[in-house]
Amino acid sequence: MSLDLIKRGVVEILVEEELKERLKENRPLRIKAGFDPTAPDIHLGHTVLMNKMRQFQELGHDVYFLIGDFTAMIGDPTGRNVMRKSLTREEILKNAETYQSQVFKILDPQKTKVVFNSAWMGEKTAADMIQLASTYNVARMLERDDFSKRYASGQPIAIHEFLYPLVQGYDSVALNADIELGGTDQKFNLLVGRELQKIYKQKPQIVLMMPLLEGLDGVKKMSKSLDNYIGISESPDQMFGKLMSISDELMWRYLELLSFRPMAEIEQWKAEVRAGLNPRDVKIRLAKEIIERFHNKIVAEKAHVDFVERFQRGVLPQTIQEKKISTGESGILIGNLLKETGLVSSSSDGMRMVRQGAVRIDGVRIVDTALKFYAGKTHLIQVGKLRIIKAALL
Repeated sequence: MSLDLIKRGVVEILVEEELKERLKENRPLRIKAGFDPTAPDIHLGHTVLMNKMRQFQELGHDVYFLIGDFTAMIGDPTGRNVMRKSLTREEILKNAETYQSQVFKILDPQKTKVVFNSAWMGEKTAADMIQLASTYNVARMLERDDFSKRYASGQPIAIHEFLYPLVQGYDSVALNADIELGGTDQKFNLLVGRELQKIYKQKPQIVLMMPLLEGLDGVKKMSKSLDNYIGISESPDQMFGKLMSISDELMWRYLELLSFRPMAEIEQWKAEVRAGLNPRDVKIRLAKEIIERFHNKIVAEKAHVDFVERFQRGVLPQTIQEKKISTGESGILIGNLLKETGLVSSSSDGMRMVRQGAVRIDGVRIVDTALKFYAGKTHLIQVGKLRIIKAALL
């Protein structure tokens, strides 16, 4: 049963036979997952790994929540075809503090060891770094997909970027990790950890790769920059509305990766839907569970009631996010205004929503795509029934 729980939602295990052998040792395994504090807020996509860490805690294993304050200064190029901007030490520490306050909404603080990789990397000398760099050659580094693409297209690769997978791999050596968790985009880095442990005469870690959670659009991975995310610090009303907006197909994906309900129970829900249950009712169960986890049961129930009233009766939520928008001297077009509020992903998307009749300003439906707005007023802006914001125009 423990292996079934470990494998829930996992894309790939390297190597599964080694995992089975390690579990037979009947000791707490050292589970490592690293997070670079490159942004202050955590969304549900980040919690996929944390949920897996929680499962390991429930099975009695030792979980190391590694904050990559040292690696964040390098900047992980994973999934990018350009150099990533490094953060200042001050930015990193500020983000790390926020991380710690959020992760314990999922992980058991009594069973979680929070470590910073600057604790060992910060003590290394230039000679130590040269020795670490000598363990890998450039040809091996260029096997990494994003590096090879940039090299082939003539885009620059800075030398310090090669250090990132080496430092992440050395973290596994420093912790003598049995298992490292990571997203599918981290495969190269995770395998570097295995190789370095062999070089340093340790038993190589098992790699568990988790999928990248799709955002609300059901296509691209959840990301703040793509505005398809659900932040774990968002208001209950916002979280409930966003979760109810996902497709029926995506709902099952979210249940597998985000819910703590047993898979047998989720399979029963699938059977109920096939028998005629409205998928909306299952989404409500998911939304209430997620909101209860990050807020509490009372506000989860209230968010449900508020959603029903807002959706069925057109009642506005009690708390509405406010945002200041700069209009410039010549004013701002409706499409650009909608984009700046974050209610739509682009100005063209905003124009499309206007043409569809989905936009209301101060309760009035807007149909003119050439409409302009000027500084000095505050407007209540709605896109559909779920996306609402109060915009102060400056």
